[in-house]
Amino acid sequence: MITVNQLVFNGFQVNTYILNDETNECIIIDAANYDQRENQKLSGFIENKGLKPVMHINTHCHVDHVLGGAFVEEKYGIGVSMHPDSEGFLLKAREQAMMYGFNLNKTAKISSYVNEGDIIKFGNSELEIIYTPGHAAGSICIISHKDEFVITGDVLFYESIGRTDLPTGNYDLLKNNILNKLFILPDVYTVYPGHGSETSIGHEKGNNPFI
Repeated sequence: MITVNQLVFNGFQVNTYILNDETNECIIIDAANYDQRENQKLSGFIENKGLKPVMHINTHCHVDHVLGGAFVEEKYGIGVSMHPDSEGFLLKAREQAMMYGFNLNKTAKISSYVNEGDIIKFGNSELEIIYTPGHAAGSICIISHKDEFVITGDVLFYESIGRTDLPTGNYDLLKNNILNKLFILPDVYTVYPGHGSETSIGHEKGNNPFI
């Protein structure tokens, strides 16, 4: 069984998720820790739980979601995995960071790419990748069918959706992906978004005013 742990980092209040199962192997999703205090919060949590990070995945590469990638790489020896269409954002992350008042000295190296339909394995667990652009090129969602949850990054929030007015944003594409790739999941699936509180597929089907 996968345990979903959530830590909130930087001024954009990004949800960083640490997924682990009974083997104590874990996957970090969207390491957004920015300063020394947040770095310690992330590493302290992992050490206190006795976890072993084996992979770091970005749901997309807007700058607020990639601030902790270099720290994870240096601390645990793992680069970042992402959809290939996210690479352009990562390459511009240092420039974008300056615009938002962040000092980003370096970003993580890309260790692998993930694509639609890929199955990510760690410990005794499996996660499915689906490709859901619209908020940003390269946006993915990460599903556990066994444990009935989906990590949606900035695609779907509690009664909201990701912005579509940023570069590569497209409202019609985002809505179509939510309807045809997320809302086909069972209502009971928990939704863990990139910002804010968790929700469920069923709740969003009935209450999301943007869809």
